[in-house]
Amino acid sequence: METHATGQPGSTADEAPSIRGDEPGTLAWRVLHERHPKLLRQVAEGLPYGPEQRRALDELSSECADDGVLRPIEPDDAPDHTSWRRWEEWGRGHYGRRWTDVPFLWAESYFYRRLLAAVGYFGPGPWRGVDPFEPVKRAELAGEGVDAELAALDALEDLSEDERGAALVLSSLWGNRADLAFRVSARQGEVAGVGDEPALVRDLLVDDRDLVWKALRDGAPGRVCLVADNAGPELLPDLALVDHLLRSGLAAEVLLHVKPHPYFVSDATTADVLAGLRRLAAAPGAAAAVGARLWEAMGDGRLRIRAHGFSCAPLAYRDMPEEMRVEFAGASLTIFKGDLNYRRLVGDRAWPGTTPFAERTDYFPGPLVALRTLKSDVLVGVAGETLAALDATGPRWRSAGTHALISARV
Repeated sequence: METHATGQPGSTADEAPSIRGDEPGTLAWRVLHERHPKLLRQVAEGLPYGPEQRRALDELSSECADDGVLRPIEPDDAPDHTSWRRWEEWGRGHYGRRWTDVPFLWAESYFYRRLLAAVGYFGPGPWRGVDPFEPVKRAELAGEGVDAELAALDALEDLSEDERGAALVLSSLWGNRADLAFRVSARQGEVAGVGDEPALVRDLLVDDRDLVWKALRDGAPGRVCLVADNAGPELLPDLALVDHLLRSGLAAEVLLHVKPHPYFVSDATTADVLAGLRRLAAAPGAAAAVGARLWEAMGDGRLRIRAHGFSCAPLAYRDMPEEMRVEFAGASLTIFKGDLNYRRLVGDRAWPGTTPFAERTDYFPGPLVALRTLKSDVLVGVAGETLAALDATGPRWRSAGTHALISARV
C-alpha cells in the first residue's frame, strides 16, 4: 500500500531559499512564462484533441503566461479520491498564490498535473490514459541517430568488464551523447572519432566513478535501485547499464523506478520501458542481445519495475514515504538519473555550489550516486576554483547541458 508524506520540510530545509520563478530572465522564469506555453501548443498539435481539451489547454497557457493564481486540483481531475487528497495536502499554503510566488519545483509539478487534467488523462472519457507526450517520445525513439547509438554497443564487446562498465556509466550520464560515450575506453580515456581529448570526462565537474565501482565490488551482489529519468533514446543507455549490472554479477536484482503517469514531457513510464526493450530487441548485434536478456530478467524477477505515486510528487526525496525509504535502505546502491531527480535529491534551493553533496543527502537511507547532466541552477559538491572559472563565462553553463557530474555518497 502506498503512503505519501505531507511535504513538511526536513530539519535543514530552510538553510537556503527555494528557487522561484519571480526574477525575469532566470531559467525558472523562462520555464514558467515561455517554455510551458510553448509546450501546451505542441501538445495541442500532437494529438487530435477535441474542443473541450483545446479550450482547457488554452486556459492553462494564459494562466501561465499571465502569472495567474494557482487553483486547487478539481476532484474530477484526479484518478481517485486519495490522489485528489494528496494534492489538497501538497497545495496547502500554495493555492491562491501566483505561479512565481511558490517554489519552482512545486510549480513545475503542478503544471504537469494540470496539463494531464486539461487533456482528460485521468477523466472518464476517451482520452483517459492517453499519454500526451507519446508522439514526441515515439519520434525520438525512431530517430536515425538511435540506430548509430545502438550499433555502437557492439564496440563494448571487445572491452574488459571494467572498461565496459565505465563506458556504460558515461553513456547513461550523457544520454544524448551516448553514441560517443559507448566508445569511451576507461583505460585510455579516449573517445573514438573525437581525437585524443577525453571530452565526456573533461566536462565532468565531479567524477566519483571509482567510489561507485568499489562499493559494488566490495559487497556481495545485492539489490541496485535505478531511479530513471527520461524515456526514448536516453533510456536505452540506462537499460544497457542495468543489463551490465546483472550480467556481470554486480547486482543480483535491479529495481527500476519510473513514473506512474506522464510527467515533465519525457520522463519514463512503464510503457516507455517496454518501448525501449522492443527497440533494443529489434536492433541488430549487441543491442538485440541486451534487449533479450532484460526481457528474460523481467520474466524471472531479477529486473522489476517500480512506479510509486511519490515519483510524481512536487516534493524532495527528503519527504519520501516510509515504504520507499525501506526499499532504498535495502539496496547496495541507488542510482539517481537526471536533472529533476538531482533537484529532488539535494533540494531545489539556492545552495552554495561548494556545499558537500554528502551533507545535502545525509537523510538518504543507503549508498547512492547521482548521474546528472546540468540543466538547471541547483548545484552542490563542486570545487570553488571550478565554480569561479565557470561563473566567469556567464550564468548559462548551469543549464546548458554541457557539463555533468557523477556525485556519490557510499
